[in-house]
Amino acid sequence: VQLQASGGGSVQAGGSLRLSCVASGTLLRMNYAGWYRQGPGNRRELVADTTPGGATNYADSVKGRFTISRNSANTALYLDMGAVKPDDAGVYYCNADVVDSWPKPRQINIWGRGTLVTVSS
Repeated sequence: VQLQASGGGSVQAGGSLRLSCVASGTLLRMNYAGWYRQGPGNRRELVADTTPGGATNYADSVKGRFTISRNSANTALYLDMGAVKPDDAGVYYCNADVVDSWPKPRQINIWGRGTLVTVSS
């Protein structure tokens, strides 16, 4: 099972961007899933996460501006970024507890490779 993040790029401050994270392989479903980011010289930090039941959690710095969601099949994760600020720049990673069907159903935690977001002021 792999997670492939996409959607990063350059955005002007105040603009919007949508990140996607698609799971592929012998995946049954995603359970817990979240977006993390790592800015230059900073530790990786949680941006937002969500449970299969729809509960969401956001870092204080993005509340009201970002929205995390997933598709109904629980195979993809999204992050809608709005009113983007320069401090939002960094590499965004998706992380998820996924149920892998091979060789037998089991839950594993995996990271996507990351997608870079740059913000111009």
